[in-house]
Amino acid sequence: MSALIERQASDRHSIAIETTSAAHYAATRRRLTAPQRRWLADSGFEAAPGSFALLADANGKLVRVLAGVDPHDPLAALAALPMALPEATYHLAGEGALADRRQAALGWALGAYQFTRYRKARRAPARLAVPADELQALLPLVEATALVRDLVNTPTEDMGPKQLAEAVKQLGKQHRAKVREWAGDELLKANFPTIHAVGRASHRAPRLVELAWGKAGDPKLVIVGKGVCFDTGGLDLKPADGMRNMKKDMGGAAHAIALAGLVMRAKLPVRLTLLIPAVENAVAGNAMRPGEVVTTRAGHTVEIDNTDAEGRLVLCDAIAYGVEQQPDLVVDFATLTGAARVALGPDLPALFGNRDDLAEAVLASGRAVNDPLWRLPLWRPYRKLLDSAVADFANAGPSRHAGAITAALYLERFVPDGTPWLHLDTYAWNDADRPGRPRGGEALGLRAFFAFLQQRYGR
Repeated sequence: MSALIERQASDRHSIAIETTSAAHYAATRRRLTAPQRRWLADSGFEAAPGSFALLADANGKLVRVLAGVDPHDPLAALAALPMALPEATYHLAGEGALADRRQAALGWALGAYQFTRYRKARRAPARLAVPADELQALLPLVEATALVRDLVNTPTEDMGPKQLAEAVKQLGKQHRAKVREWAGDELLKANFPTIHAVGRASHRAPRLVELAWGKAGDPKLVIVGKGVCFDTGGLDLKPADGMRNMKKDMGGAAHAIALAGLVMRAKLPVRLTLLIPAVENAVAGNAMRPGEVVTTRAGHTVEIDNTDAEGRLVLCDAIAYGVEQQPDLVVDFATLTGAARVALGPDLPALFGNRDDLAEAVLASGRAVNDPLWRLPLWRPYRKLLDSAVADFANAGPSRHAGAITAALYLERFVPDGTPWLHLDTYAWNDADRPGRPRGGEALGLRAFFAFLQQRYGR
């Protein structure tokens, strides 16, 4: 990422950024020259979070930037500066109000992101020089986040099932992993019937893509990502406002692909299986109909109560295939329910897990890396909300209660007792521009899960 560069032995060729806050501002002012203090007073700078002031030396040369920050929110502290400061190279001054300088540098890099596939960048971002060890630790996270954003931001015309599969194949080439896929009617022959049922109405064939990497003898890690490249809702058609941003319904797949890349780049000692069911939930004469019964890979019969509850259908076959490999852990990511957003809003992904210790470890990792999650319960009495009169259970039901929980309970039926499983219902999107979080695709939960996997499997 060009927004972060390795710091040189001397900082004399870059401009210092000093972070300050209302509590630290008096001490900051005392270190400045009298003309600089007058300038700050005349310009009304009060060290409010998100504000900044440019300071010149006696010759009028820009030598320092004062950045008002909230010390308790280091990730956002510098995130607005790359696109606001003059294009130059900067470094963090030794003094300042922020204790976590690495998180501040990460926020800087995330704030420099621009999606440029269809138009030129507004401008080049200002660059922040960081020590070599910090750069080595931050770059994988920055690049993985940019990958999620790029994949989600790309419209479906250029990010259909085939293109999503190509992203997995490209990842496989980078890390010398094995990749295979089943497409169209091959899914039926290979016993992935629900993936086929959801995607069969599209002119672009549904598919399941599998990436395998790692050494025999290492613990098996299965990562699954919902890859619904566009979701019309099927015959239970979404209204226009509900369909507008459904290019993002492959956000779970984007997270899974990026997390797999981080695992391989870090060479974690695992045998990794990445599974991406990639479909487009479209409308045509052969579209899946409400009331149909599908026999899943696991042998469960599922009544299609709602064709717009399709994400759990494509995931259940992929999860069933993944658990056949007797994994040490299964993790799935999905933009699964609007109910999770109603409960927790856009910033907090909903975490579910069948092991309390693992769920708590992920939550702790999220807190440690400023990538928060919130756990919701697998409240098994709610299974009755998915009862069916003609099949083992339905994919949805008439009740509007606990939609995120019932979706997770549906997926849990495909995880054998004793197999550790974590499920993240993530939004993968920013509705508006904020520091470090531009409008559009977003990685929510990615850094938390990578930190958790590093702790669980790190050498």
